[in-house]
Parts: sequence; C-alpha cells; structure tokens
Amino acid sequence: MQNKKILITGASGFIGSNVVDKALELGYETWAGIRKSSSRQYLQDNRIHFIDLHYSDKQRLTEQLRDFSSRQGYFDHIIHIAGLTKAVHKSDFDKVNYQQTRNLVEALIETDTVPNSFLFMSSLSVMGPGDEFGYTPMYGDKPPTPNTAYGKSKLKTEDWLKSIDRFPYLILRPTGVYGPRDRDYLILMRAVKNGLDVGAGFRKQLLSFIFVEDLADVIFSLIEKGVNRKAYFVADGDIYTDSEFNTIVKEALQKKHVLRLKIPLFLVKPAAIINEKIALFFGKATTFNSDKYRIMKQRNWTCDITPLKEDIGFQPAYRLRGGIEKTIAWYKRTGWL
Repeated sequence: MQNKKILITGASGFIGSNVVDKALELGYETWAGIRKSSSRQYLQDNRIHFIDLHYSDKQRLTEQLRDFSSRQGYFDHIIHIAGLTKAVHKSDFDKVNYQQTRNLVEALIETDTVPNSFLFMSSLSVMGPGDEFGYTPMYGDKPPTPNTAYGKSKLKTEDWLKSIDRFPYLILRPTGVYGPRDRDYLILMRAVKNGLDVGAGFRKQLLSFIFVEDLADVIFSLIEKGVNRKAYFVADGDIYTDSEFNTIVKEALQKKHVLRLKIPLFLVKPAAIINEKIALFFGKATTFNSDKYRIMKQRNWTCDITPLKEDIGFQPAYRLRGGIEKTIAWYKRTGWL
C-alpha cells in the first residue's frame, strides 16, 4: 500500500466506523468525514484524520476541497456512506441522499479532484417489491421500482451518477446489514431475549443478510481491483425465512421458550401511519412509519450476487449463524444485551 488516501463519509455510524477499521487495517491514510457534533466513540484510533465537509453548501464544499487538495493532495478513493435512513419530512431524503451527494460529486469535478473510485452506498430498497409469488431473487437487470421515499432517493442518486460521462462510480446495494455497533437488529434481539418474537404478516417471507465485516471486505476488494461504473447487490448468498432467522437469534441467545406473535398487516399499517403522524407533530424522525410498513410488508428480500462472485470471487467469511453469534457476544460485552 503506497499510503493511498481514502475519505469515508458517514464515518461515525455503524457501517462507516466498520469501514474505517478496515481501511486502517489495510494501511490507507484514512480520513473520516464526520460533523463536529458527531460521536467519535468508534473512531478512537490515533491514525484517523478528521474532516467536516459541508455537503449542503456546494460553494463552501468546493472551497473546502480546493483548499484540502492544495495542502494534502486529492483523495485516491471516496466511500460515500453518509445519508439519511429516517427523516421527519420525506423530502429530506432527497435533500440529503440525492442533493448532497450531487453537491459532493460536482465539487470534486469542478476542483479537478475526482478520485480513482467513488463508491456510493445505496440499498436493496431501490429495487422495491421482489417476486412475491415465485420468490425468485432480484437480478441486476430487473427495473427498479422503489416504493419508499428512502429507496426513491437512493435510486435517483444512482441514476444521476450513471449519467456522468466517465465518472468512476461504484454502487453497492446491500441487503440487511448487521453486526457489532448496529442498533436496528438490536431491538429485535432484545425482544427475543425478553421472550417475545414479533413478526408482521402471515405469508412466507424470505430474507437475506450481510455481516458488516463482509460488506467492508467487498468494498475494498472492488476498490483494489479497480472496478468502476458497476452496481452490485451485496448479501451472503443464503436465503432465510423470517422464522429461521428468529430461530438462529433465539439459539444464539440460548432462549428455550419464546412467545411467537404474528401481527396482521392490516393492523400494522394504521399503527405505522399513526406513529408517523405523532412523530411529525413533535418534529422527530421515527423508524416505524408508512415506509417501514412497506418494508415489513415485502415478502421477498433475496438478491442475486453472482456478479460479485464473478468479479472479485466473493465468499463471505460469516454465514448468518456465525455472524449473529459474534454480534450478540459484542452486545453482551458492551452491556447492550
């Protein structure tokens, strides 16, 4: 490694901080893009450099990048993870996930500091509902039809990046990402630990997952191989029903007796809408909203990772059981469980 410079935006978050760890492990000169108000709980390594980029103000951002490049040189690679996953107003997804990404890319182009690769962290949510009758996986040639504000904002960004002539984008669409530091799956695991397993809907639901360390490995394998102008689904390649996933969690927690509750979707929907309206009234973002209902309603979250296997020989280091066990062990060590 010739001391290549890498910028990781959203570095204080669950995925971002794990990607920072991997960058340091591989010997990159690692720049963590975080706000001054962001937590540095998982960014304690003294090799990390910090930068606070103002994505919402393109003129200021352009000045920042021009000043940085004159003093430090340009970034060899940028991994753009910063974005919104929940918002008070649905229009905020467009402002942050699309417009701020566009500001960053245009500022890079205008300052002549385009990196060798610009990896955009998208989501499987861009695809919208999969095949819920034959349960075939989502393939890359399937036209995306997102049905959430989050998914639509990610797809809009993807399409814009693809429209830029010769821009070295990479797009990753991970499925459910789990692992140490994640708080989303923690909620489910806490419920199971307390003896309750709650599911939405009665029809079969197929799920897919990727352990966060495997996601980080995919990122750097693609970067180091020089792949660009491609989009990939990222999953471990296995398929689980929701009950199989919950059984693995239950066994990892060594819970013998768990009450399994299935809530009809016709009850979940009004509850999500009401909760969304309450959150909006108080000006707070909530994860349980109408978009979340559409996600819970979706019965097929499987995707084809053949291109990833063909292009970088991807084989996950962690299958779900091993990844869940490592995650739960971390939760227990930190007192989260």
